[in-house]
Amino acid sequence: MARLFGTDGVRGVANSELTPDLAFKLGRAAALYFGREIKTPKIIIGRDTRLSGSMLEAALAAGVCSAGGNAHILGVMPTPGVSFLTEEMQASAGVVISASHNPFEDNGIKFFSKTGHKLPDAVEDEICCHCSSTH
Repeated sequence: MARLFGTDGVRGVANSELTPDLAFKLGRAAALYFGREIKTPKIIIGRDTRLSGSMLEAALAAGVCSAGGNAHILGVMPTPGVSFLTEEMQASAGVVISASHNPFEDNGIKFFSKTGHKLPDAVEDEICCHCSSTH
């Protein structure tokens, strides 16, 4: 099986490769993973201004909530802002929906640890396993 996470999160053409269904599954999987440390994990979500951002944000938040997590939607926020606020707001994890400098039709979902740092590959792989088992 190909690795879902790339060097900087999960990326793809919005609503084709990176679908609302995948965003939901990633949110649910993240809440299940971070829910092992705390009963109701707080996961903050920020996004850039891409057209697909609000669609993916809603799906991701729904996935988080479906697994008992508490999704805090920040709205439009730069990636470093989400990284900073993850630790500042004492969240279990942070997520930014952005494809950075990639073409406008692309989007991405990147997770941060509670310290605001990129997740280690092993954690991303475990979230991916939870994501696969939520079908």
